[in-house]
Order: sequence, then structure tokens, then C-alpha cells
Amino acid sequence: MTLAPDAAAKPRIALFDLDHTLIPFDSDYEWGEFTIRLGWCDGQEFKRRNAEFFAQYQAGTLDIHDYVHFATQAIRQQGATNSIAAHARFMREVVQKGIKAQALALVRQHQDAGEQVLIVTATNEFVTRPIAAAFGVSELIAVELERDAAGQLTGAIRGTPSFREGKVARVQQWLADRGWDWNAVDTTFYTDSLNDLSLLEKVTHPVATNPDERLRAIAAGRGWRILELFQ
Repeated sequence: MTLAPDAAAKPRIALFDLDHTLIPFDSDYEWGEFTIRLGWCDGQEFKRRNAEFFAQYQAGTLDIHDYVHFATQAIRQQGATNSIAAHARFMREVVQKGIKAQALALVRQHQDAGEQVLIVTATNEFVTRPIAAAFGVSELIAVELERDAAGQLTGAIRGTPSFREGKVARVQQWLADRGWDWNAVDTTFYTDSLNDLSLLEKVTHPVATNPDERLRAIAAGRGWRILELFQ
């Protein structure tokens, strides 16, 4: 297919969700499990509360602020030095084993085509920035964590959380910072989750990737591409 001149001239941007899209697991959940193994939290209580938050996520009722306060408790208690060292172990022992060749190749395909690649995730920046780096992606839109005057994490979110409609707002701001709007760019977005429906509806090329059943049904009904990245 030959693009019209105006379409061909547009900057092309590839947006990727992370959990269950580029990696076949939830990085926030796996990090929580890892902190249990480190003895940083009460395993039984953590699992109980995490299950409650996950049920709320599935139901579309999750309060992202409450969840982030819960999810960052261990690293706030341990401090930066211990947390960074533990995350390096987490990368070696958990994440690297889950990064599949086909996911790396998909990202590289967009990069080699001259596209700007972003990872856009509802998981916080502490957990996800090293994962983005492992994919060779420097542009990360994640939940940003508030710090106090001493530089310590407070458990609160800084700015707009990149969750549900917040992903649209954060990407829109990223575009505006570069002098673009949605009409000025050609965008592709890969995600597995119905929670990302608003961003899927905003981009030029929505791709339901390893989709949950609800998103699969919507994608099929609208004629969106469905990609099974993990077989």
C-alpha cells in the first residue's frame, strides 16, 4: 500500500503497553511476589490485599492512588539503596527470563523503520524503567512517584497517572511537548487490556495484542488487528 504524501510525511510513533503485551506477566505483581521472597512484607497479608486490588482492576473500579500507595510500601521502607539493588536482582532472576525474542523483534522492527517508540504503562516508574531499558526503549510513560523535599518516596502519585484515560492525557502531553497533536502523527498502539480502550480509540492503528476476551471481542467487531505475540 502506498501512503498519500501527507500521511507519509507524518512522524510515526509506536506505543506499547508493557504487562501482558511486551512481557507475558504483570511486572507489578511479580515485583510484589519478589519482595515477599526477600522478606520485605507479610506474604499472606500482601497477597490478600493484592488480590483485592486485582479484582478491582478487572472490574474497572481500581483507585490507582490507593494501589500505588500499597505497591510502593516495601521500597519506601527499604530505601533507595536496598530497593535499587533488589530490582537489579529482580531483572536478572525474573524479568530477563520473560523477555521473549518475538517481543524484542517487534520493538526493533518499529525502531528500524525510523519510528519513535514509547512504552506506556500503568505500572510505576521504579518497576518499569529498567524493563524499558532492557527493550532498548528510552521513552517511558509510567506512573510517576512523588518525592518529598529530601527525595524520599511519599507513596503518592506525581501528576496524572498513566492509567485508563490518563494514558491518553499523558501521551497527548508528550506530543504537545514536541509541538504535535494527534492529527500531526501516525500512531500505533499495542495492548492486551480493555482498560486501554480509550487510547486504542485515539490512535491511527490500534492493535489488540494477546488480548483479554473482552478486548478481543471489541477488536474483532471493529476490525482492529489482533496480534498473538505469545503463543
